[in-house]
Amino acid sequence: MTTTKTTTETAAGGPAAADAAGERLRRWRLVLGGESADGTGCTLHGQDAAMDGALAALYGKGDRPQSGRDRAAGLGASAPSVARWLGDIRTYFPSSVVQVMQRDAIDRLGLDSLLLEPEMLAAVEADVHLVGTLLSLNKAMPETTKETARAVVRKVVEDLEKRLATRTRATLTGALDRSARVNRPRHHDIDWNRTIAANLKHYLPEYRTIVPERLIGYGRAAQSMKKEVVLCIDQSGSMAASVVYASVFGAVLASMRSIDTRLVVFDTAVVDLTDQLDDPVDVLFGTQLGGGTDINRALAYCQSQITRPTETVVVLISDLYEGGIRNEMLKRVSAMKASGVQFVALLALSDEGAPAYDREHAAALAALGAPAFACTPDLFPEVMAAAIEKRPLPIPDGA
Repeated sequence: MTTTKTTTETAAGGPAAADAAGERLRRWRLVLGGESADGTGCTLHGQDAAMDGALAALYGKGDRPQSGRDRAAGLGASAPSVARWLGDIRTYFPSSVVQVMQRDAIDRLGLDSLLLEPEMLAAVEADVHLVGTLLSLNKAMPETTKETARAVVRKVVEDLEKRLATRTRATLTGALDRSARVNRPRHHDIDWNRTIAANLKHYLPEYRTIVPERLIGYGRAAQSMKKEVVLCIDQSGSMAASVVYASVFGAVLASMRSIDTRLVVFDTAVVDLTDQLDDPVDVLFGTQLGGGTDINRALAYCQSQITRPTETVVVLISDLYEGGIRNEMLKRVSAMKASGVQFVALLALSDEGAPAYDREHAAALAALGAPAFACTPDLFPEVMAAAIEKRPLPIPDGA
């Protein structure tokens, strides 16, 4: 009877239903902002009111439509008020939400200049997007801020290395071992799957066995010729997150003795940052986000550095908006592939999917056998492993 009564009471609008309805109204009130037309009739108190104030400072519109810097009235354009607001949102919201709100504050309220102050940098929640913003401000950054900025960037880079390095090394070490197969392997180096497949014609039915006339084995990466990887990174402003991730992966690849890694960044000029790969923070501060794009010039430089085409993987990371000579760019890609280079075209290397990109150039690359697709950092090791082993790339569905 007790169970039946409780169920009936809830279904009929008892205390449990009332609590659920009240929670829905509270959430809608926080979403809508409490303006005269929000329709909730809900009043916030305590921490809810403080959360609402932090949201209104960034997203509130007042009684009339506003845009751009007009919206900054609730937040203020001074370092003290912004610092207080940053402290508030870190108190009331989880880290992932804080990062989104910081990004929106920079984009919507034009707070980039405040990041040039050391006190502000110390208060923000660091992430890949903040690093991209700092790199775009690098040339305008006063000396008093640069040390703090490097500390912020280093923290993000170290976190990314912890997340990505172990899996990347493990995946690529396996690919390197498999790509160095030998035909006279030691017993413990035999690749049994490939050996059986190669000797099926020597099956003896009466003995129910295969005579392995030809053994196929894994070579040892340390004894085989090194692979060469060239990371060619577009440093236009839209590629900021990709530049950060590519720099981290470049440092990880450079730490592997079986891979010779070269890292090249470009806009309308080309800069080789290979000698800085031991410290990805130095690499990042060697970039200059923004400017035009000359993919053809960058590929011409990369092509000039290739000495063993059949042992080389070139990874172009770009949205493919070419400001250089389009036909020459495509001819270079075709020539590299014809010489045996494994060519990989990534529209982005980030967690956000494909950016806006030049679809005509992407289609032209695909026609050359080099499909262009966006790649997440978690998928990148698998893409590189496939390129090293010269097998089809694991292109995400819908790419």
